[in-house]
Amino acid sequence: MVFSLAGGKPEEGDLIEPKRITIAQLKKKIDTNELILFIDTRNPHDWGASDIKIPGARRIHYSELEQHVDELPRDRTIITYCT
Repeated sequence: MVFSLAGGKPEEGDLIEPKRITIAQLKKKIDTNELILFIDTRNPHDWGASDIKIPGARRIHYSELEQHVDELPRDRTIITYCT
């Protein structure tokens, strides 16, 4: 299950359809200093085998996102990614 918390605070129990953004849209957000939390959803094996990691990204496997949703900040755009 994937959650998108960008664009407003959901009501208790609501699931919001995740939005996809392009690299250009992400670059614009970064260039305008928008607060962003990156979440790396790769499994431990793929994460460990990769030499590409975003500094400061939280690592939460996609199957565990629902368990951690209450820990995620609501004041920023959350970008999930994997390989």
